[in-house]
Amino acid sequence: MKFSLTPLAYPKVLFNKALNNFRLVWRSIPFGRYYVNTLLIAFAVTLGQVMTSALAAYAFARLDFPGRDKIFYGYLATMMIPGAVTMIPRFVMVKWFGWFDTLYALIIPGLSTTYGTFLLRQFFKTLPKDLEDAARIDGCSLFGIFWRIILPLSKPALITLTVISFMGAWQMFLWPLIVTKSQEYWTLQIGLAYMGGRGGEMGSQYNLIMAGALIVLIPQVIIFMAAQKFFQRGIVLSGLKE
Repeated sequence: MKFSLTPLAYPKVLFNKALNNFRLVWRSIPFGRYYVNTLLIAFAVTLGQVMTSALAAYAFARLDFPGRDKIFYGYLATMMIPGAVTMIPRFVMVKWFGWFDTLYALIIPGLSTTYGTFLLRQFFKTLPKDLEDAARIDGCSLFGIFWRIILPLSKPALITLTVISFMGAWQMFLWPLIVTKSQEYWTLQIGLAYMGGRGGEMGSQYNLIMAGALIVLIPQVIIFMAAQKFFQRGIVLSGLKE
């Protein structure tokens, strides 16, 4: 055994095999499969939420039909219902449709969001109606106004909703854990829990767990940093008073 009172100017081993943990994570569990599942679910859910929220928000903000405001406020009131209350009915419906342990159960129940409809409706109401009137005079259809005028002007709000929806879908844990049985449809969050749980093969190898957590975190950080400017602007403009 050798001791020294003189500190080293730099460590003898710079990374101390830390980068090897990332390689071990991919080899220890089917991490690549979990990554593909999570990407597919996140992109499908995000696309569905943006599309359905934009269409519903345009109807609530611009179309005149009987009971529009009452329907909107009733729809908005569903945000007060805890997710735990609707979890069992959703699971029963998934079983009834035969979607248990399939990607359908992970994607279809999340294709709509009340908050997204509220966010886009508030933004749509800040847009001047003169643009729509001019488009109608030129013979533009209702869907044409929505597609060619409303959506291009709503880029900040749409990107904001995209970021929020992607983050929520990427971080889903409880619902995928309930509706999936085989590892073929597991997501990254379940994979990380399996790594650190009693049934995991890695036990208390926290170096591998932390490496896996960092890999899971990277896409979220990249997307948020890329859309940060639009995210902040969309939140501010959507909160303007009518």
